[in-house]
Amino acid sequence: MKMTSISILVLALGLSACAQTTSMSSQNQVSSDLSQASRLPQAPGPRGPVMLQAEYDVKAVNVLVPHTLKVSEANTFHPSADIVWRGDLPGDRYAQVKAIFDDAAARSTATMHTGEPVVVDLEVVRFHCLTEKTRYTVGGVHSLHFMMTVRDAATGVVLQGPRLIVADVKGAGGNRAVAEEQAGRTQKVVVTDRLTEVLRRELSAPIAVLPADAVVTRFDGTPAQLASLQ
Repeated sequence: MKMTSISILVLALGLSACAQTTSMSSQNQVSSDLSQASRLPQAPGPRGPVMLQAEYDVKAVNVLVPHTLKVSEANTFHPSADIVWRGDLPGDRYAQVKAIFDDAAARSTATMHTGEPVVVDLEVVRFHCLTEKTRYTVGGVHSLHFMMTVRDAATGVVLQGPRLIVADVKGAGGNRAVAEEQAGRTQKVVVTDRLTEVLRRELSAPIAVLPADAVVTRFDGTPAQLASLQ
């Protein structure tokens, strides 16, 4: 009995020592991991937005709205068609959509006079905006898709594309849509502004990341705080 008690005591002490060793080993591993983590590259702190600069000297923009695209005048929530447009009076929807793209292209490239001289080709794939029924109830999304190709102005060699650009933008509904209309923010204004913004971005390149309080220059040449451009 005495020998058995001694054996049990020795075994218990051994287990205790093993547990202490394992605990110390775990603590050492954690300390090592923390030490390694402290040497890893740290994530950069808060920075301002990436600024863009025109990448090309845009000589011309050609807009094509294929007549193979299906037009719908159905006043349903989501007509099955490629072109759904209610921002102009009833008429030639192909011509109306082309006029919107022409306007947006002229606005977005007006100051693009640096870099390689290019011609930009835009082919409309989808111009599916809100019907009256959708606009004055639930609202939705103006679905604006087009192919973009950038070509050397002298040789015609393709420098970029063709690639699909998706420029979807939310369209207000119900009372908010009415309020926007009364304030002059029509569907035509919304989609033209959106296309202008997207075309300007797609034909520009990032040049710097600036602090949020930096003074920059707008595309029209006037100075502005970054905060006002967000």
